Amino acid sequence: MFHEVGAIDSVVDIVGTAAALAYLAPASVSCAQVAMGHGTVRCAHGVLPVPSPAALEILRRAGGVMTDGGVARELTTPTGAAILAHAVTAWTPAPTGAALAVGWGAGDMDLRDRPNVVRVTVVAPRGHAADELWRVEANLDDQSPEIAAHAIDHALAAGAVDAWFAPITMKKGRPALAFAALVPAAARAAVVAALLRETSTIGVRFDRVERTVLARATVVVDTAYGPIPIKVARDVDGTVRNAAPEHDACAAAAQAAGAPLKLVYAAAIAAWHRGA
Repeated sequence: MFHEVGAIDSVVDIVGTAAALAYLAPASVSCAQVAMGHGTVRCAHGVLPVPSPAALEILRRAGGVMTDGGVARELTTPTGAAILAHAVTAWTPAPTGAALAVGWGAGDMDLRDRPNVVRVTVVAPRGHAADELWRVEANLDDQSPEIAAHAIDHALAAGAVDAWFAPITMKKGRPALAFAALVPAAARAAVVAALLRETSTIGVRFDRVERTVLARATVVVDTAYGPIPIKVARDVDGTVRNAAPEHDACAAAAQAAGAPLKLVYAAAIAAWHRGA
């Protein structure tokens, strides 16, 4: 049980951000810089300098770009720094493109010279979006596929944007698995640690790769089985190249209705085409 308002607020911030990221499924998240503030702050450990040691260390490890902000207050808490460290894939200005949606969130603190709000903008980049990622790999010749599948879950939880394994043949004809993950730079260390912990490998290799991705957005359609989110991918000219229902939402709707999953999928696609 939480006894402090601050602790409850932190949980709300974390869960709310996680839900938004899961719902929007952005191809990338950029942040030009984060204002930290200056001065001191009183906490359970006594009086600490601003930026707080925890917030500084979190952003240092994430490669975050920091600025003072010109206010003698704590502008970024350790919770806020942790959210940014996890979510931001590029510490750069916003990409050039069309703004699809804008959201605002207001804080409790009143600042004399500026509104205390956070703004998030969903942008469809002009042209194909290009990501720089790291490919993390390991060959597993003494591991069952069930454990490798479990390791995929941990790699994704650690920040990988994709993970997979495939059968290969190693020296002396030994059957093995080639495990790989695509990882933003900020999450590389965490994903490497997950592989070393969850698989039988004693080492991993990694190299920088690039990918081209279509602009993506999520829309919700109404079906006889309830609302279903659809992930829509568009080309540079706005042409829809793919529209796919979210599997977990379809599975939950099928379970609730006692209906075959394939019918829920079909209903969601039909609803999308009616509204497209």
